[in-house]
Amino acid sequence: MTTSATSRNSGGRGLRRRPQLSDDVAVHVRGLIMSGGVRPGEFIRLDETAAELGVSVTPVREALLTLRGEGLVELVPHRGYVVASLTRGDINDLFWLQGQIAEQLAIRATPEVTPEILDELRSVNADLAQAVSESDAGRIEDLEFSFHRVLNHLAGANKLSWFLLNAIRYTPVHFYSGDRGWGEAATASHTRLIDALAAGDADRAGRETRAHFTDGAKRLVAHLEKAGIWD
Repeated sequence: MTTSATSRNSGGRGLRRRPQLSDDVAVHVRGLIMSGGVRPGEFIRLDETAAELGVSVTPVREALLTLRGEGLVELVPHRGYVVASLTRGDINDLFWLQGQIAEQLAIRATPEVTPEILDELRSVNADLAQAVSESDAGRIEDLEFSFHRVLNHLAGANKLSWFLLNAIRYTPVHFYSGDRGWGEAATASHTRLIDALAAGDADRAGRETRAHFTDGAKRLVAHLEKAGIWD
């Protein structure tokens, strides 16, 4: 079965900005793969993908080389790049890793939290709740990232933050920002996390953070099962 990288996407939306570099293309195709927008066994055609994204073939080829190194696509001689297998275990492993790192960052950040930080987190979460109510996917993505960036910066663990940033690139953000149920659950989780931070309860803050990622894994696996990629 053959498809181009933008034939389907998880959120029903195209790129929010015109990609100019291979990294932008890789982000887009990676999101499609992780959300089931393109399925294992389907080919990603360089020329079709380049035309649909409005770029030359070169950044698409470079992006697919990157994704091949990550094990998301495979090169079939004389035929091109095909989406590699993606199992339930792969999804759970990725989110387990993200949750473990994020939990540690939340624990380390807790003693450093100030009233000003709490006010900032509450403000960002209130804006996120508003964006969810308005189904503003782009703003949801920005605010969700901003909320956790505050804590990750506060933790003062640059290497852990870097590892987390690399791990979450496998998260199909358009899938989550387009799911109102996830958005409402995320804002509720943030509220509980803020309460734990305000109480200085590092263990509870860590558990709440890890649970946020566990929930994300369950939602994505359920979505992929419904899409039938494992049928």
